[in-house]
Amino acid sequence: MRTRVLVADDSAIARAVLRDILESDPEISVVGEARDGREAVELARRLVPDIVTMDLGMPVLDGMGAIGEIMAAAPLPILVVSSALDAGKAYAAVQRGALEVLAKPDSSEASRAELIAKVKTLSTVRIRALPRPILWTRPAESGQAMPSPAAKSEGLGPPTFAIASSTGGPQALARILSSLPADFSASILIAQHISEGFAPGLVQWLSTVSKLKVRLAMGGELPDRGEVYVSPSESNLSLSPSGRLALAAPAGRQVFHPLCDALLKSVADARGRRGIGIILTGMSEDGARGLAAMREAGGFTIAQDEASSVVFGMNKVAIERGAALKVLPLEAIAAEMCRLASGA
Repeated sequence: MRTRVLVADDSAIARAVLRDILESDPEISVVGEARDGREAVELARRLVPDIVTMDLGMPVLDGMGAIGEIMAAAPLPILVVSSALDAGKAYAAVQRGALEVLAKPDSSEASRAELIAKVKTLSTVRIRALPRPILWTRPAESGQAMPSPAAKSEGLGPPTFAIASSTGGPQALARILSSLPADFSASILIAQHISEGFAPGLVQWLSTVSKLKVRLAMGGELPDRGEVYVSPSESNLSLSPSGRLALAAPAGRQVFHPLCDALLKSVADARGRRGIGIILTGMSEDGARGLAAMREAGGFTIAQDEASSVVFGMNKVAIERGAALKVLPLEAIAAEMCRLASGA
């Protein structure tokens, strides 16, 4: 059975390009085209496609409004396909229920293949199984539900958390970071598969939901406790033996950007049993090998469970290979991070 797609974009050229790319795969059929957000809502209700590709800058009703109405009335998988110039707005769309953000495809084969793969994967997501969309805000200073991290064992220093995520990752990261206390005293390094140019927007968005400082990682930095470092898409983030952040150009045939295995393996080498690895929702098996390396080095490792995952892929592989010491639902991960950071 073909994957039925509704394409929403105010540009006739963009719609034609998306249709051409998508229907080059015999397993995909574009069943409708919407020229504005209002038409997108009406066609989504009438056609009930398997997935909607949504532009954000549209007349009558913009993409953000259309996502809100679709998710409130009859939820469907939604893939935001937008310009990197709208990166900050694109991740606000994730708050409203969109599953993923992707840059508008160019003429390259890799770009076309990425769009097709995303559409086919996300179209199978069971929306009813997803966490209810929440407009996250930065938590209040008082009445914290999470325990505050305590002093670490002498001479060992605080642990380093390394998080790997892909499809559905931005939602998962927002839930975790919004639940961590302001005095969380370990550093967090993140490798999230992301389209080129969208990492700054992801950082900007995560900064609005977290009490911790969220930054785009830069080579040569010493990670600070209580700070979050997100890898840019055009480089692979790693931790050097001296404990500094390093950025390296991806290998020529690297499929996923940035590479999760590179980050997790480097933390295993640099921190050993003081490294804590977490693998979240996502397609592919990237990160499973790195998580196994962290466990073999004596570090604690966690995988997100199937029920709370948008795509049970990379975390599934890690679990099946025995790389995860603990499998947890998304809502329990922040509390476990606090426990581990405190040495409890």
